[in-house]
Amino acid sequence: MDLRRLPYFVAVAEERSVGKAAERLRMAQPPLSLQIRKLESEIGTALFRRGSRGMDLTEAGQALLSRARAALALAAEGAESARAVAAGRRGRLSVGYMFVLANAVLPKLVPELRRSLPGADLEFVELSASTREARLLDHSVTVALCMPAIRHPEIQAAQIGTQPLMLALPARSPLARLTAVPVSRLHGRPLIALPRPGEEPASSAVAALLRRHQVEMPIASRVETVHSAMSLVLAGEGLAILPACAALGAPRGIIFKPFLDATDTFEIAICWRRDVDSPLIRNFRKCAERVVARL
Repeated sequence: MDLRRLPYFVAVAEERSVGKAAERLRMAQPPLSLQIRKLESEIGTALFRRGSRGMDLTEAGQALLSRARAALALAAEGAESARAVAAGRRGRLSVGYMFVLANAVLPKLVPELRRSLPGADLEFVELSASTREARLLDHSVTVALCMPAIRHPEIQAAQIGTQPLMLALPARSPLARLTAVPVSRLHGRPLIALPRPGEEPASSAVAALLRRHQVEMPIASRVETVHSAMSLVLAGEGLAILPACAALGAPRGIIFKPFLDATDTFEIAICWRRDVDSPLIRNFRKCAERVVARL
């Protein structure tokens, strides 16, 4: 059966007139009559009989009508689904995020995504400095919210914002009494490095800050996550230079202080595989940009 004839059949059945159905379909009556005859020939039985009130359905026609309507509705739904996926309104989006951004960004980003992409199947995956690149490359994460951007030939990155660098220190530290800390006051103090120096360019922002001020801080510990860094700071193992948004997840006893003579920042970026051209990623980027702009 040629499924293209189903709209003709439904129109005639609902209008109970070939003439009215032809007007509804904006076509001439003879071609419509021909399509109905061909459909009946394909099925092998009459679908209509002429009655006192026009074209009446036979029992076979009645059996076909409900299924024809369902088939047309399903086809329309399929077309709309395809358009929604093409427009980035529907589909599966696995969003990776780094812990440092969780408290500042996710409470605002998730509702924004739910409003903007109501048809999308969203999943959220926590990443670390050591896992974020691999999760993107093996497709287990569609897009990653990172600080800083991932530098890899197969990964595309777009900066969507920045966060100022701040000093995380114990509340009992003498430096905690200062409104803002001069970078020179860090000289010789142990540093909790985040992430591991030499393995990830995230350390470059901190390294550049210290080099510019000719300050040396011996590495006390090397960690991957801000919560590990803050735990060691709280334990008195050293100081950490972290993005300001990390303060939202700071445990009691840790305070964040701005620098008196530095305005350096960490970049916030979204990253995705270069070979994945998904409208969902473009829509995600717009949502993320709106949220980060309000931080």
